[in-house]
Amino acid sequence: MPPIEVHPLQPFLPPAARVLMLGSFPPPRQRWSMDFFYPNFANDMWRVMGQVFFADKEYFVDRAHKTFRLEALRQFLTEKGIALYDTASAVRRTEGSAADSNLEIVEPTDIAALLRQLPRCQAIITTGDLATRLLAQSLALPALPRIGAPVETSIGGNSICCHRLPSTSRRLPGPIEQKAAAYAEILKFLNQ
Repeated sequence: MPPIEVHPLQPFLPPAARVLMLGSFPPPRQRWSMDFFYPNFANDMWRVMGQVFFADKEYFVDRAHKTFRLEALRQFLTEKGIALYDTASAVRRTEGSAADSNLEIVEPTDIAALLRQLPRCQAIITTGDLATRLLAQSLALPALPRIGAPVETSIGGNSICCHRLPSTSRRLPGPIEQKAAAYAEILKFLNQ
C-alpha cells in the first residue's frame, strides 16, 4: 500500500483575503520548482494570474531558473486578497503521479475551519474536478459548482459564492488566454 502523504505546506491565508482558492493536493516534490502552491513549472496557474492581472503571462515567471518569482507572488496574493490551500490534507498516490485520478483522499481539509480564519472571504474557487467535489462534500453544498454555474452558500452567517474554474494543468486542453478569460471573469471584483 502506498504511504500516506501529509500536506507539505501551511495554508496561505492573508488576513484581508476575499477569495479562497482551492486545488486538490500538491504534485510529488520532485516536480516542484518552488516551495509554494502550484509549484510545478509546467502548471500554468501563475501564468494565468499574470495574464489576468498584468496582461503578461510571463509576469511571475523566472525563466532563467525555471521557477516563479515567489516573493512577487506572495506580495501580489496578499495585496489582492487571495488565500490558497487544497481540499485534501492527506492522500495516498495510487500511481505515484500528480494526477487527481491517482489520489486516494485519506483526510479532507476542514474548509469551514479555513473560512473561520478568513472573515472577509466572499468567494471560493476550485481549480479542478476533484477539488470541486471535495469542497461540495466538505460544505454540504446543495449542488456541485460548474464552470459558469456557481453555487451560493452561507458559512458562519457569511454569504459565499463557490466557483469552479478550469484546471491550469497543461495536461488539460486549452490555451492560457482561454483559461485566463474564465479566471478574469470571476476575479474582476478584486480590482474594484
